[in-house]
Amino acid sequence: MKVLGTRTPEASGGHIRPDKGEEHGPAPDGNQFRARGYTSQGCWLEELHRDFRQDADPRPHPPKADRPVESRSAMLSKSEYRFLPLRQVPLVGGTERLYDRWIALLDDELSDPATDRDEFCRRVLTELYFPGGAPAGETDGEGPPDGGARAVSASRLAARVLLDQMDPRKITLEPEYYAETDLERYYRVKPLIWLWEMFDKSPLGENVHLGVKFRRILAKRIFGSCGRNFKAFHSVKMTFGYGLEVGDDVVIHRHVLLDDRGGIRLGNKASVSDYVNVYSHSHHISEGRDVRTPRTVVGDGVRIAYHATVLAGTTLAKNSMIGAGALVTRNTKPDTVYVGVPAKAVTKKPRRIRRKPTTDPLADSSA
Repeated sequence: MKVLGTRTPEASGGHIRPDKGEEHGPAPDGNQFRARGYTSQGCWLEELHRDFRQDADPRPHPPKADRPVESRSAMLSKSEYRFLPLRQVPLVGGTERLYDRWIALLDDELSDPATDRDEFCRRVLTELYFPGGAPAGETDGEGPPDGGARAVSASRLAARVLLDQMDPRKITLEPEYYAETDLERYYRVKPLIWLWEMFDKSPLGENVHLGVKFRRILAKRIFGSCGRNFKAFHSVKMTFGYGLEVGDDVVIHRHVLLDDRGGIRLGNKASVSDYVNVYSHSHHISEGRDVRTPRTVVGDGVRIAYHATVLAGTTLAKNSMIGAGALVTRNTKPDTVYVGVPAKAVTKKPRRIRRKPTTDPLADSSA
């Protein structure tokens, strides 16, 4: 077989590699493996196959300069972009009034210091998931069934298990297992975190108008602090919740992870796009039980684009921007765009274009 090698011995860690086009004979014997720096035959075959795949790939690869990537001039060009602010979306009939009444009732109940948050969560979720009434199930939730209870069908037991998922006292979440969790603070917010997550999994979760308002009243009571006009779309996950400090006009889009184990600050007008992960903890490379929990800061006006990851302890400076799919491992500079893995500065943001003010259709009317 013909081996297509590409790297020099120096580039391959001192291993002797065949030159491009050299005919390759039988595999080296044990002494030859050791002489060439390989630790095993599997190591030699793995590198051989990898080089073959890289060099024999039949797909055309245009030169880097000709690849259709977005150039800096195109990224900064004004001619390809249109001013498209959000528009108002009317709801039919009395739908909006109905939604507002329901949200106001929940908000008022949560504002009452006497409200039992566990029971509040259980009742609201039961109403959402079982509007026709709770399913019939085994009434004795303590211990194994005995006597006549042994005849209870598996489906009725399953109904009871399902019903128990509405009660935050009967489920566990991952932060409860962390050694450093402030349990007094966490158990105060856990019912609301569970209500947030289960609301998002319900038929109501994808309703943007209702969902943004519902999560907003919860965020004000979960986060360490929450500013005006906070907007979270569906499937946002958090760790402790109480480790989040959120400024004014912050937007969190779909399927975002906010790991606030060490604390996360989101500055005014920060925008976090879909599928972004922001971390504030990491594990030692040799011992997973050794954990560091530095605070992560997302400054005012920062934009984090789709599928980017921000590692623990980094500070994203004011008005910096993180490109799609980037991995942020170090602090950023103000007004600078970062892309790649690891993320590197590629350009300064242009001077902001002055636009006429517009209204946000999902703004907090009570703010």
